[in-house]
Amino acid sequence: EEGNAEVTKLLPAVKEREALSLEALTGEERFTQRPARYTEASMVSKMEELGIGRPSTYAPTIQTIQNRGYVERADREGQRRNYTVLTLKDGAVKRAVKSEVYGADKGKLLPTDVGIVVNDFLVDQFPNIVDYNFTARVEEEFDTIAEGKTAWSGAIGDFYQRFHPEVERATHERPAQRVGQRILGVQPSTGLQVSVSIGRYGPMAQLGTAEDAEKPRFASLQKGQSLETITLEEALSLFDLPKNIGEYEGEVMTVAVGRFGPYVRHAGKFYSLPKDTDPLSCTAEQAIEIIREKRESEEKSLLKSFAEDADLSIRTGRFGPYLKYKTDNYKLPKDVDPTSMSYEDCMKLIAETPAKTARKGAARKSSPRAKKSKS
Repeated sequence: EEGNAEVTKLLPAVKEREALSLEALTGEERFTQRPARYTEASMVSKMEELGIGRPSTYAPTIQTIQNRGYVERADREGQRRNYTVLTLKDGAVKRAVKSEVYGADKGKLLPTDVGIVVNDFLVDQFPNIVDYNFTARVEEEFDTIAEGKTAWSGAIGDFYQRFHPEVERATHERPAQRVGQRILGVQPSTGLQVSVSIGRYGPMAQLGTAEDAEKPRFASLQKGQSLETITLEEALSLFDLPKNIGEYEGEVMTVAVGRFGPYVRHAGKFYSLPKDTDPLSCTAEQAIEIIREKRESEEKSLLKSFAEDADLSIRTGRFGPYLKYKTDNYKLPKDVDPTSMSYEDCMKLIAETPAKTARKGAARKSSPRAKKSKS
């Protein structure tokens, strides 16, 4: 029809059993695509579809699994792979190799090693509890409780009678190996077993076992490494740390990886490595530059120091002046001139600071001082 942008091409008239000549036949190698990762929006849609949760619980649920480190919202670069294209033309087969990028994610909720291990454990030990239908039924039961049609005590009692024995069983069962453990092989020079698993502070590599004569050694996995993909060679390289990379101002510089990431230790102080610096390849020159930059930054932020205690200082940061004692930071009152505070004023403020307002890790250290000052 006139004005129609689409033009339909019809095959020429053909007859039954009429021979057709083959001009070309092309076959491309293809790979099965994994399901797309969730975004916050697509996860809410899936929860609605399965009947899991309610509008008021969608956002807190998604935030909780991020806070606990089960998933992280991040981008992931794709990887390049080759695929084969075969073309049959004029009686000859031609082979060509092309490449494509796969596995890229942008702004998706990506599972962490901890999340994968926790999920595998729950699916293995509590299949009935993590079943989608069970969760949906519980949601419906909660609705009947809210409407006054069902007594909450009866519903909770029925659930507990079924759930508690499963918890007891899972608690007392000891698996043959650590949950999430993956054995990579052995160290060639010693014959010690090399494995990776989840430890107290996250994914880690282990050299040796508890049955060996020497105690096993442990090393944290680096950012970007995964329990599922790390190789034996990559795991062994982690045990090269900590390592001395030279001296600066007469003190040894040591590179290592700790709970909060890679760092340089020098003269009893710790300096975090930038995200783009590999601790295994960090040089003495890079470490010296990191130390100098950190010192310059601290000098600029310093408002006041105290002769009574070198670990105590008043500094200024993004949100204004604050008190720093060892590794802990304390908020200063707005009506107080920071530079006029004495050593006694600072220690009193530290002792009186409620534990909940101190930085993570500071609460346990602050509470003993607080008790001492009130006695």
